[in-house]
Amino acid sequence: MNCPGCAAAMTAITLAGHVGTTVDVDMCNSCQAFWFDRHESLQLSPGSILELFTLIAKHSSSDRSVLSSVLRCPRCGIQLLSTHDAQRDTKFQYWRCDNEHGRFITFVDFLREKNFIHPMTPRQLEELKQNIRVITCPNCGGPIDLTTASACSHCGSAVSFLDVWPGNRPR
Repeated sequence: MNCPGCAAAMTAITLAGHVGTTVDVDMCNSCQAFWFDRHESLQLSPGSILELFTLIAKHSSSDRSVLSSVLRCPRCGIQLLSTHDAQRDTKFQYWRCDNEHGRFITFVDFLREKNFIHPMTPRQLEELKQNIRVITCPNCGGPIDLTTASACSHCGSAVSFLDVWPGNRPR
């Protein structure tokens, strides 16, 4: 399958699903994104989500390809629709096929969807501002000056943090 973001060949990965099933996921290393056929993301076992988490760490880099301005479904060719969603208090984005063939999601937004990346609390953000002035946006790589902003001026992503124990964070 070719990537909707850059047209490169995607890598197929077979993972464990719920109740002894398997799930085939397609991954693009240059776009740092996944293609999930219909509902595959929901069918992943917890161990498979952690396996994808490991693959993300292994294949993430600052040399991510810029996504095409028009993304097309690799199954039927129609333009994918930009979709915004939320997992608890964490917003994320993906592109979906209106014919329900599947969806395309970046590594960062997949981690948001699975509740591994969260927006920072005001207290956490203030502590970060006191210790670090500028950070790199994990979504697009742009600089975020914490003295003047709490979101990326390039892509709009809020300053967030990676939480390897999502069930243990303070509220």
